[in-house]
Amino acid sequence: MAFLTEDRRSGTQTRPHLADAADIYVQLRSRPSEIGRQDAFTAHIFACALAIGLAEAGARAESLGAILGLGRRDLERLIINWAPEAAPYVDLDAQPDCVSFDEEEDQLRELLERFRGNASEETGWLIAILTKRSMAPRHLWQDLGLFRREELGRLIGDRFPRLAARNTANMKWKKFFYRSLCELEGFVLCAAPTCRECSDFSNCFGDESGESALARIARPTTPNA
Repeated sequence: MAFLTEDRRSGTQTRPHLADAADIYVQLRSRPSEIGRQDAFTAHIFACALAIGLAEAGARAESLGAILGLGRRDLERLIINWAPEAAPYVDLDAQPDCVSFDEEEDQLRELLERFRGNASEETGWLIAILTKRSMAPRHLWQDLGLFRREELGRLIGDRFPRLAARNTANMKWKKFFYRSLCELEGFVLCAAPTCRECSDFSNCFGDESGESALARIARPTTPNA
């Protein structure tokens, strides 16, 4: 925790008030790290996840680590490397050493591990974050705090290119993950002969529009890499 002052480590300094996710995101992006300047898209993804995670943690009295699927050490490294401005918001001592995943989450995490495009710790963190946020109720891009769905497509294409290449029909990502799990296990997902003939077609392929948690600051174009 070298990036925290002694006052912050001892808990004697008041932490900033947790505003909404958009305000937190603005603060997290106000002073990017060196690696964050070199890879602005990845820094943006992590800032979005941290912002919505912090907002939810404050509202639900739950740890940020549990919400994002990251233990204390991984959270610390993520913050140091990608979002140094998150340090005042996060009490690392209050974070779990490790985060448990239930059976359903483990299956999804194994799918993402199987198709990961590299062995970087960043991709490992994203696997945990994607897994935990896939259990949330809204569209996955919204529960990641992203500005729009296209950013999720870019993220999966960058980090899981072989998996992204399988989604040729642009299926909703949560649905696609579970369809992929079924196919790999040899199960038949549904009884319809083809997706186009399915009476529930819109459930898998329908609109994924909606408002971002960061809607007040979302820009019309994806941040540059």
